Amino acid sequence: MKTENFKLNTICTHVGELEDKQFKGAVSPIYPSTAYAFEHVDQKRYPRYFNTPNQQALSKKLAALEYAESALIFGSGMAAISTTMLAFLKSGDHVVLQRELYGGTHNFIVQEFERFGIHYSFAPGRSVKDFEEVFKPNTKLIYMESPSNPLLSVVDIQAIASLAKSKGVLSLIDNTFASPVNQNPIKLGVDLVIHSATKYLGGHSDILAGAVCGSNEHIEKVHSLAVNLGGTLSDYTVWLLERSIKTLGVRVKAQNRNAKKLAKYLSKNQAVSKVYYPGLVSHPDHAIAKKQMKGYGGMLSFELKEDIDVSKFLDALQIIKPAMSLAGVESTILSPAQTSHSLLTAQEREQQGISDNVLRFSVGIEDRKDLIADFEQAVAKVRAQQLKV
Repeated sequence: MKTENFKLNTICTHVGELEDKQFKGAVSPIYPSTAYAFEHVDQKRYPRYFNTPNQQALSKKLAALEYAESALIFGSGMAAISTTMLAFLKSGDHVVLQRELYGGTHNFIVQEFERFGIHYSFAPGRSVKDFEEVFKPNTKLIYMESPSNPLLSVVDIQAIASLAKSKGVLSLIDNTFASPVNQNPIKLGVDLVIHSATKYLGGHSDILAGAVCGSNEHIEKVHSLAVNLGGTLSDYTVWLLERSIKTLGVRVKAQNRNAKKLAKYLSKNQAVSKVYYPGLVSHPDHAIAKKQMKGYGGMLSFELKEDIDVSKFLDALQIIKPAMSLAGVESTILSPAQTSHSLLTAQEREQQGISDNVLRFSVGIEDRKDLIADFEQAVAKVRAQQLKV
């Protein structure tokens, strides 16, 4: 059968799996060797070259999920982001960036680009006009993130990708929050799609990895630099990630359903002043999200009212885990100001709309009634404590 005709869950389960020819096992065997023969072989394999059997098999699965020709697996999402961007940039080049970015990406740009002689500009808004406004003759690349971390802002991916093509520059997107289940940017004209595979692709809060997907030509250029930088992934982790992706479609669709219900609940809750979720009609980017997403994702953020102490609220939760990272099967929550965006200045966070009362909620697969009950008991506990003071 032609794998390009497979549907989502079949791709997740079967594309890129390795055949156990010796024992006929149902799962891919793992090849942990770091030493392979160099004579009388079809290719010379070495883990740092991204070409071990498990690495290559998983790359095929990820490429299929993102409708790309090729893919590479990295040791982290930031390894994928930094290597991909540096593969196409040199001293004197300029980059146009979306303003709302993951804190690690933002920090990489502002701390490292200057010493490489790379110039950059953040678009003042999310429209095509905003991106075009900061273009320069030496612009080589547009970088976006949609939905964004942590306020779930959405950009018109197809429109920005078209702008990049009209200017003759590359377009890159961080597709982590959406996952391949909900959004496929290559179908919308984007050149390269990046993931923190630690998140939805791994899905169990026990894997650190990254990925980039794109054309053979573009991935080969990333590969050339990646071999020198050495951001590869252990084959043990590659095998675990391939295992985890088998349930990607099932997990993410369950998280989509939970998140949408919880977003609606929180938007009516008296303890919450604002909810950020592109699946809500009230979200300013809902129309764009509806156009380009198949599901709205398992991520949402909300702002507690000022009379609710954030730290005490987090301490009072019993099911939802206050923890860094996101997208596991268990629900987690964090304060971006204290974690993912702590490297930004208070002014930079304010410019992005990230107040100290904003909490990022990664919705898991638990029963949503239990999650709602946990939220309510935590609010009640904090209010009771405050009445005693």
